[in-house]
Amino acid sequence: MPTILVVNVNTTATMTDAIAASARAAARPGTEIVALTPRVGPASCEGNFESYFAALAVMNEVVAYDGPYDAVVQAGFGEHGREGLQELLDVPVVDITEAAGHVASLLGHKYSVVTTLDRAVPLIEDRLMLAGLDRRCASVRSSGLSVLELDEDPERAVKAIVAEAQLAVQDDKAEVICLGCGGMAGLDEAVRAATGVPVVDGVAAAVQLAESLIALGLRTSKVRTYAPPRPKPLTGWPLKP
Repeated sequence: MPTILVVNVNTTATMTDAIAASARAAARPGTEIVALTPRVGPASCEGNFESYFAALAVMNEVVAYDGPYDAVVQAGFGEHGREGLQELLDVPVVDITEAAGHVASLLGHKYSVVTTLDRAVPLIEDRLMLAGLDRRCASVRSSGLSVLELDEDPERAVKAIVAEAQLAVQDDKAEVICLGCGGMAGLDEAVRAATGVPVVDGVAAAVQLAESLIALGLRTSKVRTYAPPRPKPLTGWPLKP
């Protein structure tokens, strides 16, 4: 029975719960989902400082986990850290940003991402460009809501996300919508009903891609880019509880 670690990038436990529910709904029977919340870090990630802080926290949480697992899903949209995890681990590491973009590219000519605050837009654009997914991206749109507002006011969040998704389809000619925040997990049905286009939840996509990599017996290449870190003193690592 495969086990997948699904790691929230922030310290908000209710958001971890929502991410875990989406992951378990997408997982095949027999797959165990273990959801992790970082012990240190920001309550939400909405900028470069918080993103880099979260990357350290996520890597620390995975290193500190002492049970067996077969893959890791990093559940933060546009966040840093996936490459570091791939150096530390030889099991597959799937980031929800890249998972959403890859899956969306199979479903339509162009996709759009609907995210949280406008300041997150450049971070997502950069991550998509780094992954080679930018040419298929019609737009990255902001709902104007913070990450924590998604958690605090779900009804308002759905309205704002649906409104931007509709504009992405009408004005940007997107044929697929990606939910651009781990905290949006589970909102895909509402957006699909309002827009009439496929909607990709990055958490669900990442879990199913991770399951496929496990089933294929594939692991992260260690010959060059993601070779293990060179042995040297690391002061204070891993972080203590």
